[in-house]
Amino acid sequence: MYVKLSKSFSFEAAHWLPTFPEGHKCRRLHGHSFHVDVIVAGDVPEDDGFLIDYGDIKQAFAPIEKQLDHYLLNDIEGLENPTAEMLARWIWDRLKPTLPLLDEIVIHETCTSACHYRGE
Repeated sequence: MYVKLSKSFSFEAAHWLPTFPEGHKCRRLHGHSFHVDVIVAGDVPEDDGFLIDYGDIKQAFAPIEKQLDHYLLNDIEGLENPTAEMLARWIWDRLKPTLPLLDEIVIHETCTSACHYRGE
């Protein structure tokens, strides 16, 4: 049986987008309540009956959340241009080594805008 599981996280952070045109609202410093969905996928072992413990996903994401929560994203190495797309890839690159079943990262920057990233 193949399944996808999702665990959601949130953090508060500020950013500004240096590649946007002068005068664009996103070029100015502003903040978001970011929501991140970490999605894992795979075949459920018949003996276990579950793919992965949700607690393992939480534990893998904890150091990433600590790096991002209540920080200016532009000041974090690798996030100098912290668009939702770049943030999704940044999280993926740090999470994939410790979470091999990682299938997708979804960044919700606002209630109506999201970026889905599935690796390279």
